[in-house]
Amino acid sequence: MDKLDFNIESLGNAKINSPMKNVQFINENAKVLFEPRLEIIKEKIAQGIEPEAFNIAGPREKIYFDPSKLRTGIVTCGGLCPGINDVIRAIVFSLYHHYGVRNIFGFQYGYEGLIPEFQHPVIELDPDFVEDLHEKGGTVLHSSRGPQNVVDMVDTLERMNIGILFTIGGDGTLRGARDIAEEVKKRGLKISVIGIPKTIDNDISFVQQSFGFETAISEAKTAIYGAHVEANGAKRGIGLVKLMGRHSGFIAANATLATSDVNFCLIPEVPFKMENLLKALEERFKRKNHAVIVVGEGAGQDLFDDNRQFDKSGNLIFHDIGTYLKNQINDYFNEKGEPVNIKYIDPSYIIRSVPANAHDSVLCLLLGHNAAHAGMAGYTNVLVGSWNRRYILVPIPAAVSKRKKINPEGSLWNSVLASTGQPVL
Repeated sequence: MDKLDFNIESLGNAKINSPMKNVQFINENAKVLFEPRLEIIKEKIAQGIEPEAFNIAGPREKIYFDPSKLRTGIVTCGGLCPGINDVIRAIVFSLYHHYGVRNIFGFQYGYEGLIPEFQHPVIELDPDFVEDLHEKGGTVLHSSRGPQNVVDMVDTLERMNIGILFTIGGDGTLRGARDIAEEVKKRGLKISVIGIPKTIDNDISFVQQSFGFETAISEAKTAIYGAHVEANGAKRGIGLVKLMGRHSGFIAANATLATSDVNFCLIPEVPFKMENLLKALEERFKRKNHAVIVVGEGAGQDLFDDNRQFDKSGNLIFHDIGTYLKNQINDYFNEKGEPVNIKYIDPSYIIRSVPANAHDSVLCLLLGHNAAHAGMAGYTNVLVGSWNRRYILVPIPAAVSKRKKINPEGSLWNSVLASTGQPVL
């Protein structure tokens, strides 16, 4: 078995006493096992392999930076997601109240805010500024996509004497954070780079659940309920709901389980043939007068001609599987003289723009606090996440090494099949 490397980087020895009082400090050697299955752990030990483990996140008794002299920055990149403002607020509150840091800056419009030519003003952040951010969706710092010149970004950090940069974003943002950390290291600078994984699709490796995902499921459930009511209220009605999930179908799968009204769930990880879906729908109408279909946006991309384009971040631009399904289903049943009544719902931009629910608000708060603790301790090129109900530190290079996806032979997908009763498509 290959051993995963979860060792985290540090800027140096932490020698300053933490100003935090009445808290339980985390020992630097405290770990959480990556593999929870006992049989796998035993097998590794039998082979002389030490089981992989994550460092536990949290406040350290000794910190690296002097809070009275520290200048920090926060940047948000990529698509919107419920809870971004909550994370910003939590980082500011922790830096300000836990450590006494007074110089906290927000870089606007993603990594563009670190590039002088864009001339985006820097925002000074303090508890008064962020007081009610958790009540609002979106990001107060705005966002953008696309890579920026790493050398120029580090130049800005060096000019501003930034000690910690907090990057809130998904796979592309984390890759940018990794590159910034590597450039910082190459120059011999003492700048900590801390990532907070933001992906509504929940597809970052070694992060059990990313913030905003729980809210997305709740909002998607509402859309599916509406689709079910519409489908049930029409003769040969079909409710078709497209949900987010470019490479990973976690939202579609979990929203399907949350409702039990879905008859067909289509996700990127499980290919399907259009003719099989159409025949299955035909069989469905022999038993029931309606059907509900949930599709992740990345599903069925192999059904299109291979004429692909990329966005500014280098991400593949996906074809609209929802519209494609709607047209194919309509054409098929019209040709048979058995027209259907399709209601197509795409709630994606509504879902990602709402404020975080209570569960995600708690997650955001603790992620923000633990990000501040990690930065103050002098760790770098790491992100904060959760694993087995503990908050952990994950090396960013490990997190971006592969994308988390649904296992078609795993328990989650088996549960979806059991809930929908759909055949192999």
